[in-house]
Amino acid sequence: MGFIMDGIDAEAYDRNYSDRQLLQRIGSYFRPQLKRVGLISSLILLNSVMDMVLPVLIARGVDQVAADRSSSVMNVLILFILGSTVLSWTFNFMRQRFTARTVGDVVLQLREDAFSAVTDRDMSFFDEFASGKIVSRVTSDSQDFANVVTLTLNLISQVLLVILIVGYLFWINAQLAWLALAIAPFVIAAALAFRTIARRTTQQAQRLLATVNSTVQETISGISIAKNFRQEQTIYDEFIDVNEQAYQVQVRQGFVFSAIFPILVFIAGMGTAVIVYFGGNAALRSEISPGDWYLFVQAIALFWFPLTGIASFWSQFQLGLSSSERVFALIDAEARVVQTDNRPSPKLRGRVQFHNLHFRYTEQEHVLSGFDLTIEAGETIALVGHTGAGKSSLGRLIARFYEFQDGKLFIDGHDIRSFDLGSYRRQLGIVPQVPFLFTGTVADNIRYAKPEASDAEVVQVAQTIGQGDWLETLPQGLETQVGEGGRGLSMGQRQLIALARVLLQDPAILILDEATASVDPLAEAQIQESLNLVLSNRTAIIIAHRLSTIKHADHIIVLRQGEIIEEGSHSSLMAQQGHYAELYDTYFRHQSPDYQVDEVSDFRLPVPG
Repeated sequence: MGFIMDGIDAEAYDRNYSDRQLLQRIGSYFRPQLKRVGLISSLILLNSVMDMVLPVLIARGVDQVAADRSSSVMNVLILFILGSTVLSWTFNFMRQRFTARTVGDVVLQLREDAFSAVTDRDMSFFDEFASGKIVSRVTSDSQDFANVVTLTLNLISQVLLVILIVGYLFWINAQLAWLALAIAPFVIAAALAFRTIARRTTQQAQRLLATVNSTVQETISGISIAKNFRQEQTIYDEFIDVNEQAYQVQVRQGFVFSAIFPILVFIAGMGTAVIVYFGGNAALRSEISPGDWYLFVQAIALFWFPLTGIASFWSQFQLGLSSSERVFALIDAEARVVQTDNRPSPKLRGRVQFHNLHFRYTEQEHVLSGFDLTIEAGETIALVGHTGAGKSSLGRLIARFYEFQDGKLFIDGHDIRSFDLGSYRRQLGIVPQVPFLFTGTVADNIRYAKPEASDAEVVQVAQTIGQGDWLETLPQGLETQVGEGGRGLSMGQRQLIALARVLLQDPAILILDEATASVDPLAEAQIQESLNLVLSNRTAIIIAHRLSTIKHADHIIVLRQGEIIEEGSHSSLMAQQGHYAELYDTYFRHQSPDYQVDEVSDFRLPVPG
């Protein structure tokens, strides 16, 4: 290929597992299925016996018919053949049925483990890695893992069949059996030669498929922007490029897997020709009967089939191993947010202390250095400053979405790293600037933070927010469908739902990325009134963009490049004629109700639990 393929690079959290490690890990998913695997193995054994019986019956029938030329012998032979065929079909049907159930259960558990791992990942993980590629591992790769299970069960069948056939070959004629076994290593060696190539090509194909999935997902998510700027052709060209890369690698993968079988069949065919030659000469010398010679030829054909299957197993197995390796890497990805203890969080008052705290997103992106700040319980503070000052970072650290590198962060005097994150985050409320709503009704989204809340509680909270006037604008009230991501509602309605959700949750600490962006004056007035209700009797950290919120804060913190340069009330800071006064004169003094600071925050909702 004449170009560099960006999609085949491994992710930073990928790791290399040996085949032994992968097989041991895969085996752990089989342990709950041992009884069923035992039953499948028994059915495989019975089916293998039936496959062996058929040529034996034909061989013995040929010898008997040649001896007495009786039609009755032929009729009995036909009945036995029909009986063995029916039994073979029955055993095979039952095996396939139980195999499908086993494969389904194993893949189900693997996919649940993978999805659980995704929900446990830190927010930094989703900042660094494309969501489409993560989705591909949970869906496509876990489904490809089924190939491992199916191939493993088929391998059991083939191994049993080879053992039975080898035993029978020796029973018929030991010299010819040894000749067949002497050819077998050539088949196995040819298959193993493809192993490394198959593994590498399969990994490249899967990574590029993940890139295709990621590209499609990103395109659909941003389709409105693309249409707004008339970039449909550009995103189509980008997709064509990555899709062409995926096509080239998949063609190469298909060539690798299509080449192995003809080579194995060719070697097996040469081996059969050698055996037919020596066996035919033995039959001419009456050293072996015609029936036994026929039986040996049939048996050797049966012998090559499972043997080539076993030999090619490692090449085919690479697809499943590569898939399982990608899923296990996702499950085993090391967490950056590490708790020193997991004790349940007590009922919080909401006192927050940053002590000599250092934080950076990357080695090159330092945000906080030796940061100190105390927020008293029940206090409302407003964080102001230019973009990149560190306002959102403080909220993310309190939410424990990111790991700080040094220093301490205390909540009510307890090290935040000692809490069980599930119980801690249940007492933490977050309202982002652009709230995300899940597909469902308005009531479902209000109840999201407190699933056990009754309908009466939801109604009461909804009517409290904005005095309930906003509900009259919804076609079906609380039962209105919000659409994907809340697209069926206005920005103001989404903000009111987000505030109702937090009010129902009743958290001890509230982190608010001020929610009056891109709304009409009436919605802004409703939101501001609701904010006053939500902020009361709890610690609130507000990433402030509007004068009305800033002036009502108990304390204003002015940040610049991760440092507190000023703090105090609105009046005291204005009197200092410092950086805050400059910000006020630049952004706030002539601020009309529909004016907002030119700043977009990317604060995100926490993972449930």
